[in-house]
Amino acid sequence: MKILLLSPELFLAEGGIARILRLYLKALCEICGPGGRVDTITLNDSPKPDERLGDYGNARLGRSVGCNRSKLKFIRHALALGRTSELLICGHLHQLAVARLARCFNPTLRYLLVAHGIEVWRPYTWLERWALRGAHRILCISEFTRRQLLRFAPALDASRLVVVPNTLDPKFAPAAEPAVTPGREKQPPRILTVGRLTKADTYKGFDTLIEALPLLRTEFPEICLRVVGDGDDINRLKQLARDLGVAGAVHFTGGITDTELRKEYESCDVFALPSRKEGFGLVYLEAMIHGKPCVGARAGGVPEVINDSVGALADYGNIPALAAAIADVIRRPRDSGVVRLHAGSFAFPAFKQRLAAVLTA
Repeated sequence: MKILLLSPELFLAEGGIARILRLYLKALCEICGPGGRVDTITLNDSPKPDERLGDYGNARLGRSVGCNRSKLKFIRHALALGRTSELLICGHLHQLAVARLARCFNPTLRYLLVAHGIEVWRPYTWLERWALRGAHRILCISEFTRRQLLRFAPALDASRLVVVPNTLDPKFAPAAEPAVTPGREKQPPRILTVGRLTKADTYKGFDTLIEALPLLRTEFPEICLRVVGDGDDINRLKQLARDLGVAGAVHFTGGITDTELRKEYESCDVFALPSRKEGFGLVYLEAMIHGKPCVGARAGGVPEVINDSVGALADYGNIPALAAAIADVIRRPRDSGVVRLHAGSFAFPAFKQRLAAVLTA
């Protein structure tokens, strides 16, 4: 099968969409079959192939075109490669019109959309509705995202919307169950959160975690919060910690490497990201594969990832409820084996199998 993957970016950034589309590339290369080929076009990436490309492709990887933010170049390459493709996977709604246009030049081309989260939780333009109507399948990362699509585009055939949950990068999983550090259980509780600290992403709930600390410190006086990530909202968050008198308990690491991030997961007691707009939340899987329980908001697709056996949920913005959820996980540690097993249900082999079934349907 000759497949074309369209993406906003694969390697330029480390956001959730880029990371999951790398895994789509990896899966497509492994399931396209003998004689198959997977070409990829990314809007924002550099024309120079990224050194990590080999980790997600194999001998069936064909052309990899980075358009350096040029929309004209992106459209031109998509139409050219679309002429010789049998299947097109579009990684973002904003690029779906290009997929439908490509089919105008190749009527046998089938195209599918990967629907992530907030980009499809809204009313659509006429161009987007036109492109959605032509999609052979829409791959929704959660049932919540599927319901939102049908809410804003009720004319769509519901049978064409299929849930294909996100997966964890096999490279990120620990090689073995981490050993228990002597004396670690006697150290103060440590909360970890990870994400982009930007003004555009305030819905992630980093500020609510800081606001929950004064309540948590009444029971756990030495509890600390480690915040991994960087962005233009970091100064506001630091000021919030100072205003609440918890600056000494909040540690901002900035951007860190994957190796350093693994160590953060291994040394924390609970991972928390109380976001109200997560379509899925890959970071929860990253924490769970290290055996760590997760706390999230009862919003978006998060309840499809976190249940009571692996963590706890709280209503978004309810600071006492968030503090209570974190305290519950600290008081009643979840079984790390159960947590890892839950993360394993979203492992890459299962993802690849689900994707292959959809592509051949």
